[in-house]
Amino acid sequence: MAPRAAPSCRLVFCLLISAAALRPGLGWYTVNSAYGDTILMPCRLDVPQNLMFGKWKYEKPDGSPVFIAFRSSTKKSVQYDDVPEYKDRLSLSENYTLSISNARIGDEKRFVCMLVTEDNVFEAPTVVKVFKQPSKPEIVSKAPFLETEQLTKLGDCISKDSYPDGNITWYRNGKVLQPFEGAVVIIFKKQMDPVTQLYTMTSSLEYKSTKADIQMPFTCSVTYYGPSGQKTINSEQAVFDIYYPTEQVTIQVLPPKNAIKEGDNITLKCLGNGNPPPEEFLFYLPGQPEGIRSSNAYTLTDVRRNATGDYKCSLIDTKSMIASTAITVHYLDLSLSPSGEVTKQIGDALPVSCTISASRNATVVWMKDNIRLRSSPSFSSLHYQDAGNYVCETALEEVEGLKKRESLTLIVEGKPQIKMTKKTDPSGLSKTIICHVEGFPKPAIQWTITGSGSVINQTEESPYINGRYYSKIIISPEENVTLTCTAENQLERTVNSLNVSANENREKVNDQAKLIVGIVVGLLLAALVAGVVYWLYMKKSNFCSPYSLCFSSWKMPSKENPCKRRSPPLTASKHVNKDLGNLEENKKLEENNHKTEA
Repeated sequence: MAPRAAPSCRLVFCLLISAAALRPGLGWYTVNSAYGDTILMPCRLDVPQNLMFGKWKYEKPDGSPVFIAFRSSTKKSVQYDDVPEYKDRLSLSENYTLSISNARIGDEKRFVCMLVTEDNVFEAPTVVKVFKQPSKPEIVSKAPFLETEQLTKLGDCISKDSYPDGNITWYRNGKVLQPFEGAVVIIFKKQMDPVTQLYTMTSSLEYKSTKADIQMPFTCSVTYYGPSGQKTINSEQAVFDIYYPTEQVTIQVLPPKNAIKEGDNITLKCLGNGNPPPEEFLFYLPGQPEGIRSSNAYTLTDVRRNATGDYKCSLIDTKSMIASTAITVHYLDLSLSPSGEVTKQIGDALPVSCTISASRNATVVWMKDNIRLRSSPSFSSLHYQDAGNYVCETALEEVEGLKKRESLTLIVEGKPQIKMTKKTDPSGLSKTIICHVEGFPKPAIQWTITGSGSVINQTEESPYINGRYYSKIIISPEENVTLTCTAENQLERTVNSLNVSANENREKVNDQAKLIVGIVVGLLLAALVAGVVYWLYMKKSNFCSPYSLCFSSWKMPSKENPCKRRSPPLTASKHVNKDLGNLEENKKLEENNHKTEA
């Protein structure tokens, strides 16, 4: 009799075969996994008590099964089928969860977990989805520039290694660009790598730009699906140089127009507002109908006043597009009459004129010896003080550096003129004689004296100012003398004399001497009379002092015969009291009396 196990084994085998066609159990379950991650697929079946083993398989596109993993519930052993694409990538846990490492696009299949008992087979299908994030989109093959009104390929937006494939969108300044006939053309294509099964998406954009696109950023983005849903990645911004034709021409003058003066170099600069700007222009000078072809700058050197006028420039191929400007070359002329060094005689008339010719009103300033004058000089009769260095200076304030000046050096000559004056000292002992001289060039002064006399001090001279100065001497003549002052310069020699009398001076001195002698004699006589009167008075009186000798005797007073003290007469009391005011004076008087008696 055969063992019972044999029929059971045959039954299990039959059940496994039938499980390939029969699909009882749970519905579909999806596991999302990122490319390169580990795929985890739980069995999702309750393990029966009489479980014999568990097994995982996947289905080919034609529906045929491929077994990849086996685990026995009794022997606790795991076996992996020899499937090359899953070699060393599978792991089956005790609860029959299947792990597939390093997820690939080829792992996107329908997997089935099978739990087998002696009398039944249970299945739980799982669908695996694998997602690969694409690379950051990049704008390549960019146009060097975009030209207005021209449909030009702007560039390609590329995003690589995506699964599943994504979608690319173009933006202008953050707003979606939609296809528009003749203005926006978008061509999208995708390509799958046969080895990695990853997609590369490319979107080409053709665009007709306008001037509004200047400095506008263009971007693109890729939208794809990941394990957690839809996501978007944006590219870096791209800004394009926009070419557009010139619509207006302008002309500039360097330096600025109000600063141009004769002798300057000026540059005409013509500009067009197109991009790129025009490189050549036609320049039209005043009075020249034909234009001069040049780059955008045309220079005129050492301009003169006849260069004043209208200047124009235009495009070479569009002469009607023209610009013009008016240029004024400022000038300033000054004529001084007379000028240089001029010599005139005192009293002459000298008309002076400073004539100005300028491109606009000019300021005029007169200076004399570096001092500003309030008005222009005018000489109807020249004086010595009119001589000096005159400067007429003019300037245009609006034009820096445009100044002119002319100078006149005026010399006023004159023959020497002499005037002599006399001044007597209050004492009457000396006289000051002054010789006033006027003339130019400066006359030299010489003094001569005729008669007896003496020069008390050396000649003194004053400073020479405005053609005038003086020389003086101080003398004390003993007799009448004549003083002669001689002044001489390159023009003439002039002589003048002055008589100085000595009589007046001598009489005055004699009168003074007589007066002094009279006063001295009178004082001596008065002193003598007073002395005699005083002596007589003292001799007749017996007046004595306790501190002096008796006036009536040469003997000293004693007790037997003392001198009686008598008061002086009333008429002489004031005089005596005045002359005998103190003890020292009394002693001197007594000594004098004794000497007189002896």
